[in-house]
Amino acid sequence: MATATTPLLANDRRESDPEDASQGQSQATQSGRAWSSGLREVLLFAWALLATAGVLVLAVWVSHKQQTDFSKPAGKRNLIFMVSDGMGPASLSLTRSFRQHTEGLEHGDTLTLDKHFWGTSRTRSSSSLVTDSAAGATAFSCAQKSYNGAISMLPGYTPCGTVLEAAKKAGYVTGLVVTTDITDATPACFASHVNYRLQQDEIALQEIGQGPLDRVVDLMFGGGRCHFLPNTTEGGCRQDEIHVIELAQKEYGWNYIGDRPAFDEFWEGKKEVPLPMLGLFAPTDIPFELDRRNMNDRYPSLSEMAKTALQALEKATEDSDKGFFLMIEGSRIDHAGHGNDPSAQVREVLEYDKAFKAVLNFLDESKTEGVLVATSDHETGGLSVARQLNANYPQYLWYPQVLANATASSEHLARRLWEYMAKLASNDAVSIKKLKSYINEELVIPGLGIPDASDEELTAVAQYPELAQPAFAEMISIRAQIGWSTHGHSAVDVNIYSSGGPGTEVLRGNVENTDVGDFLREYLAVDVDAVTRELNEKMSSQWQTSALEVVDGDTQDHWAAHEAAEYRRIAGPAQMPNRWP
Repeated sequence: MATATTPLLANDRRESDPEDASQGQSQATQSGRAWSSGLREVLLFAWALLATAGVLVLAVWVSHKQQTDFSKPAGKRNLIFMVSDGMGPASLSLTRSFRQHTEGLEHGDTLTLDKHFWGTSRTRSSSSLVTDSAAGATAFSCAQKSYNGAISMLPGYTPCGTVLEAAKKAGYVTGLVVTTDITDATPACFASHVNYRLQQDEIALQEIGQGPLDRVVDLMFGGGRCHFLPNTTEGGCRQDEIHVIELAQKEYGWNYIGDRPAFDEFWEGKKEVPLPMLGLFAPTDIPFELDRRNMNDRYPSLSEMAKTALQALEKATEDSDKGFFLMIEGSRIDHAGHGNDPSAQVREVLEYDKAFKAVLNFLDESKTEGVLVATSDHETGGLSVARQLNANYPQYLWYPQVLANATASSEHLARRLWEYMAKLASNDAVSIKKLKSYINEELVIPGLGIPDASDEELTAVAQYPELAQPAFAEMISIRAQIGWSTHGHSAVDVNIYSSGGPGTEVLRGNVENTDVGDFLREYLAVDVDAVTRELNEKMSSQWQTSALEVVDGDTQDHWAAHEAAEYRRIAGPAQMPNRWP
């Protein structure tokens, strides 16, 4: 019988127990059985422990193998890399809900991107926790961290080979498709090498082939025509007299198209695109999709350029044992974030999603093995899909209809205001009252879809027209209850998307942006390191010296410089706020 000092164990029975005596069991027999049973339990436990350990080791090994081994397709392959510049996770939430609202969709009806979510990427550069597009793109093109502003250059101002350059040397056909200047940071990082991103005149020359590796790109579609025209030509913004378009055609064999009618000759395979092909469809950036759709006869969309490029590169490689590498950037998602314009941003993300779907369709229909990987270089704007407007307890809502009401971007409306001002004779005096009336009746009500602009809001725009863009964007954001923390970039992790395919498992989970760059070179099986060695041998002191001369120029934020230049170009230097009585 159990006492306070004896445990309640079934086998622990005293020898004098009457029940034991009646069964004729001896203490020795009980001890033997207890020992046997105990040994069996120990052995079973040990076996279970070993089996569990084996399973864990196998799982870790399989996971490590998936993360490190790279199963490339045999033979010919195509790689499409898409960059959603400035698009963070909040941009997807904003756009998804906007689309569901405007199209009357159920909450489960998501974007194409949502269906191909793959992982996330960490974005810091070597010089800052908050990267810029140049360092972000260098991480993709070179698979190495570098400083903010670097165009495929490393700390110490030495060049790093890019995956596009290595692909071209290996026999692939290459292409770049963007909606900003083709000389902007992201495309530049795949086909040029300068110390700072503001050296767009030099970038243009290297992109057409006047660089250490000669021509490495076969197709370029985008904006930024002014960087290819001399300062002596109308529409040129170069600091020299070099006509880069003529140079490209005469010295490097480029074909050139410069407007929508010329593009339409090749749209949807109407004509075969002759390579190399340079298409520059705007003086600077191609307008935001919100505005471009009203100027469709003047500018092609991202998805249209992407489809045309895919068809052109596939045709060019149909008799080759190599495929192609194409980088497609939804460039102006970033600009909408810099401008804190949610109406522009949702349309940019929707067009990027459309282009993403077009690439998936291409891969499904193509006879050649191919993979699509997409990610962002960083997030822009510190977007928050909610906003507390006063000290009272916050409301749990935001209003997508406010974004739907807008028919023009804040950028477009600001430029219309500047053009209006520029048309006025310099000796004309326009009252603040008359200017406010123009702003409200011609811009705010029809463009922003806002019928209740306050006198304070209109007065601010009239008195400080150079700040019209952020003022218009704020009018939209505050009514939609959308928040922003910066006009610059943020350090938030960004999403990775993929079609799936050989080797893409290495991008599952949370990875560095340089891991994306590693995937690109591994999938194509190209020797980027050999290109780096060649660049370091060939890049003369001429390139290094010219690059170092503009170090101080990079201290100005590229977006602020961009907006200031546009204001001077359109409104003119005489149009200052104090001219209005």
